[in-house]
Amino acid sequence: MTTLLLIGKVNPRVRERLAGRFDVLQLPSAKAEDVTPEMAAKVTGTASFNAMPASLMDALPNLRIIANFGVGYDGVDTKHAASKGIIVTNTPDVLDEEVADTTIGLLLNTLRLFPRAETYLREGRWAKEGAFPLSPLTLRGRHIGMYGMGRIGQQIAKRLEAFGVMISYHTRSPRKDVSYSYVPSLKELATTVDTLVCIVPKTPETRQTINSEILAALGENGVLINVGRGWTVHEGDLIDALERKVIAGAGLDVFEDEPNVPEGLLKFDNVSLLPHVASASVATRNAMADLVADNLISWFEQGKPVTPVPETPFKG
Repeated sequence: MTTLLLIGKVNPRVRERLAGRFDVLQLPSAKAEDVTPEMAAKVTGTASFNAMPASLMDALPNLRIIANFGVGYDGVDTKHAASKGIIVTNTPDVLDEEVADTTIGLLLNTLRLFPRAETYLREGRWAKEGAFPLSPLTLRGRHIGMYGMGRIGQQIAKRLEAFGVMISYHTRSPRKDVSYSYVPSLKELATTVDTLVCIVPKTPETRQTINSEILAALGENGVLINVGRGWTVHEGDLIDALERKVIAGAGLDVFEDEPNVPEGLLKFDNVSLLPHVASASVATRNAMADLVADNLISWFEQGKPVTPVPETPFKG
């Protein structure tokens, strides 16, 4: 029977789908030194949540496929995988709409202060102190700048259209399949818009690209929303910008060192913070788990993956 290795905290549904078809082993973390002789000899496929360094691939000499749980796969050394002829797959599409829905909710929470308003009610302050203060910000009349226009970015923009707002975007090059206004640089985008939605992947090129310069360009009415990677925002610069009222507010679902959120961000009433829950519904996580399992089943039973990543294309 084919032997698969589940690495770290893999969604239980993955194991449920694979049990019976495969011999399934478990590795607590992505440390090569934890690989047993049995794993090294038998494992030909793995499933993990964005954790597959070159050292672990080398410790599994018979590895042929890595099924990643998530759209992002920056924790998988795809260059090394490609050099060894190992296919890497991810879980695109199945979470796009959930993340887009969450983004809209986070944007509205940030602008209209809905979490604070609910807390005000629950604490009995409405009855004791009167109406909750008017929110100083609104979505009405805003110009949204999308930093990233991939699958999820397009779903976010599609939802924003219903609110009647202007939409512009910045990516490395303009897309022919969208009608929104393209802006050739991130700084120009921040200067042009008053709301910046970040949905770019974690790459060397996106490291702390949202910094003091970009926040200053966004301006005193500006709002930052990040549902991409915490890696992209210079959190120290963001805290400084909020303290000096360089921008008007921020909504964040992702952070540089999760689950550790900078203390400096917790003190602001005009900041909405979520614990990386954009895709965290049972239905969506089950769909992601199913796609992980489908990739492994298809590879070993039909000889082809379902959703290989571009760095390791399947040549069938």
